[in-house]
Order: sequence, then structure tokens, then C-alpha cells
Amino acid sequence: MTNDSAIRIMAAANQLGVCAAPMAEVGQVAGPFGMALAGVARRTSLNIRLTVLVCMVLIAGSFAAAAALEMRLDRIHALAQAEWYEKQRAAEIAVAADAALDRLADAGRAFADSLAPGTAGVRNIAVFESSGVWARVLHGSALDFPDLPSGWSVAANRANVLIGSSFLAFPYKRQVVAVYFDPASLLPRKLLERAALIGPNGRTISDRLPSAPDLVAEAHATRWPLIVRTSVDSAGALSAWYGALPLYLFVILGPALVGGCLAALFVGEFERRAKASAAVRALRSARPFEGRLLVRLARAEREAREATRSKSEFIAHMSHELRTPLNAIIGFSEIIANGLFGPAGHPKYIEYANDIALAGRGLHAKIGDILEYANVEAGRHPLRPSRFDLSDVAAACLKDHAGRAFSTRITLEPGVVQSVGVFADFSAATRIATILLSNALLYTPEGGRVRVDVRAEDGSAVLALRDSGAGFSGEEAASAATAFSRFDRAGARTGTGLGLAIAAALAHRMGGALTIGGKHGEGGLTELRLPKADAKFALLQVPLKLGRRDD
Repeated sequence: MTNDSAIRIMAAANQLGVCAAPMAEVGQVAGPFGMALAGVARRTSLNIRLTVLVCMVLIAGSFAAAAALEMRLDRIHALAQAEWYEKQRAAEIAVAADAALDRLADAGRAFADSLAPGTAGVRNIAVFESSGVWARVLHGSALDFPDLPSGWSVAANRANVLIGSSFLAFPYKRQVVAVYFDPASLLPRKLLERAALIGPNGRTISDRLPSAPDLVAEAHATRWPLIVRTSVDSAGALSAWYGALPLYLFVILGPALVGGCLAALFVGEFERRAKASAAVRALRSARPFEGRLLVRLARAEREAREATRSKSEFIAHMSHELRTPLNAIIGFSEIIANGLFGPAGHPKYIEYANDIALAGRGLHAKIGDILEYANVEAGRHPLRPSRFDLSDVAAACLKDHAGRAFSTRITLEPGVVQSVGVFADFSAATRIATILLSNALLYTPEGGRVRVDVRAEDGSAVLALRDSGAGFSGEEAASAATAFSRFDRAGARTGTGLGLAIAAALAHRMGGALTIGGKHGEGGLTELRLPKADAKFALLQVPLKLGRRDD
């Protein structure tokens, strides 16, 4: 193996956290495993984000597997504890049943010895000879005593027996004593919760088990042929386990979320430093002339950003400074023209004052456009989005421009106006509609027509203005949003060329779009698209859509 291969293997081992071996040892270890290790390290270094994602998935999976195993073990342990408790309870019930049956047997023995039995729960007692012939009965006669199965006396002569669900018989002084008792009073009701008492041959004395018990514990009485069965309370046993489930989720999600956040921070820092290192390496590896070019390019980019910011601030400040004296010029010229303090002395003075006022108002409007554009471009134009009907904006603009259209003998008419709710800034939308309608009236000759439509289209509301003017060419439509772009038309007095730029910028900030369409010489079509009321927008995050549309 060559030295280059050994160096690559050492680099891969260092990236994976493995101590690099000396050059000779690497040469000995190299083989299929070494080549695979180098390939994994190379792929890992190529896509650090994918590597971190895979590692996070594996870590989260390991935490989830550990939590699942722990949950399984805890559940098994809880059920095992409940089962052990039920076995102990079954044994206690068996002991209690033995004692209860012994008390009944004591009552039978007392009756056999001609003593008065006093045990509660005894319904009747009968004493039989060993041959099965009855000697005496506590209540009534032998005919009143319930029928006993054949062969019971033989079995009772040998040992204690339980007959049916309410009889017990046992040998006593060469006789057989049978006690008829009440099963309900044998043991306390609370003790027999989820329990059953089973006699010989499967005869049930008391059964309070659930219909489908999960687990059953069993115990045998020592002195009587009685089996006690109890069911495990799974719901009660697992209640504490269910309460611990949020802790298991925290064990799974907590480290995963923390690890994900840390991984994102580390990856971001790693990529930032990697980019810086790559830039430094590129500068070091470049020739001196190329390095100087890169430095000059970075400096030029920084200066361009500062120049753009300085331009916006200069325009904003100077616009304010110019508008203040203009207000005085316009006001004083109007005072002279109207002769508020007496006649001017010559008719030409009044004419000149009117010219001054007219020029001042025109300059004031241009400076206002420049100031508005500077504020919009710098992002200082306040927007307060709300829900409103776009048809209200169209109706207000039609009403405001009706006088101007009438004076120029232009037919200004509403077309198809639908009620469409939008989520935007009302004043900004009104400003855009005013600019579009003013331009349409400006470029439409006398006797022409301007039509305003409002309609809904696929998640957006459209305000469309169609005029019978000269329209726009493809180059004009493409540059309509550029500041200070003016389109000269015969008989039309153009402004500063900022109207469409302001409208496009405002539409862009509201998440909308401005489209210039129509064909040159066949009329113009301008459309404003705004998001509907059910689609909120993010300011300054929607790409500007402005271009030519042939319709």
C-alpha cells in the first residue's frame, strides 16, 4: 500500500474518533475493512447535516427502545406484584373459610351433644346414625330437611365433606352431623370481592369473580374440601404504571429535543467555520493578483450596500428639507394671486404668482413621490393589515376620479365588480388603486374608456383596470417597476416615473403582485393581486412579480 492510502486511512480514523496508528501499523491493518472505513469517513465529511440527522434518529431510537423495554418490565412487575397479592389474599380467604366452617361444625357438635347451638348463619342441623338413619333435627322433622344425595353419609363417616352449596357433614361420636347453613353469611361480603368458593366436584358455594378475569390465584382450605379462587385487579395494578407514562415520554423526547437543538447549533457553527476556513484556504491558494481582486470585490460589495443605504437616507432627509420651503412658496404665491392684502399693482404679477403656485404644487407632488418611494424602499412605510372588501376600494377610487374623467371626456365605468374579502393594508391598497387609475386616465385620450373590474381567482383577489390608450410594449412592461421610468405619450404630461414603482413595492410588501399587460397600440391592462382574507401574508417575504401580460 502506498503512503497516500495510509494517510487517507489515518484521516478517516481521526474523523471517526479512532486513534490513528503509526504509519507502519496502518499499512499492516489496511485491507477491506480499512477501505470501507475510509469510504464511510469520506461520505460523512461530505454531508454533515445528513450524518447528524442519522445520528439523532439512532439516538432517539435507542432512547425509545430503552424506554419501551423499561415500560414492558415495569408492567410485568406490576402484574406480578398484583398476582402475588391475590395469592396471599386467596390463602387468607381459605383460612377464614376454614374457621367459618369450623364454627358451623361446632354448632353441629353442640346440637349433637344436646346443647343449644348459637352460631349465626345456621338454618338447620340434623344428626344421623352411621347407617344413614336420622336421629333428630333442630327444626321440624327429617322430612323438612332438604334431600341429601345418596352416599353422602358414607363419605361423611370418613372425613369432613361439603354437599352442594349450603351443606356440610362430618363424623362425630359414631354419628354423622349435617349442618344446613346460609352461604351468604359464611364470610363477610367485602372479603369475597373478586373471589369464588368452590366445593367438591366443582360445586360453587359463592362466586363473585368477574365475567372474564385476567389472572386467577387459587388456594385450598386445610380442613375442608374447599378451593378459593381470586382474580387479579389489573386496572388497579396498572394505574400507577399508566401514571408514569408521561415520564417515559419525557425520557424519550427530552434528550432527543435537547440533542437536536445542540446538533443544530453545532452544525451551524461547524458550517460557518468550514466556510470561513474554505475562504481562507481559497485566498491562500489563489495567486496574489486573484487575492487582491477578491478583496476588492468584497470591499466594493460593502461600499455598494453603504451607498444604497446612504442614498435612501439622503433622499428621505432632503425631501423633507425641500418640502418645507415649497409650502411657503406655494402659500405666499396664492396670497399674492388672490390679493388678500390688496391688489398687486399689475396684472402680470397675478399671472406670475399663479405660475409660481402651479410650479410649486407640481414640484411638491414630485418631492412627495420621491419621499414616499424612499420610505417604501427603505421599509419604513407602515403597514397595518386587516380584512376588508376590495370592491370598496374600487368604488372609492371610481368616485374620487369621476370628476377628472368627466373633465377629460373619458368614460370611467365599473365592469364586473365582485365582493371579495382581502387581508392587506387598506390605505396601501387604496394608494395602489389610485396610482393605477391615475395612470390609466393619463394615458387614455379624450373620448376613451377606462373599465375597472374586481374578481376572485385561486386564493387571491384581482383589481383589473383596462383602458383604451396606447398600451405598453414588452420592454416598457418589463421596466415599469423601475424607479424614474417614464413612458412619453403624445398629448400626455408624465410625472417622475415613481408611481408604478411605489405601487409594485407596496403590492410586494403585502404579499401581492402587480402585472402590466395589454398590447402596444391596443390599450393597456393593469392588474393588482392581493391575498384573500383567509390567507395572511408575511411582510417583505413574497418575491416581486411584475412583468408583461398579453391579454
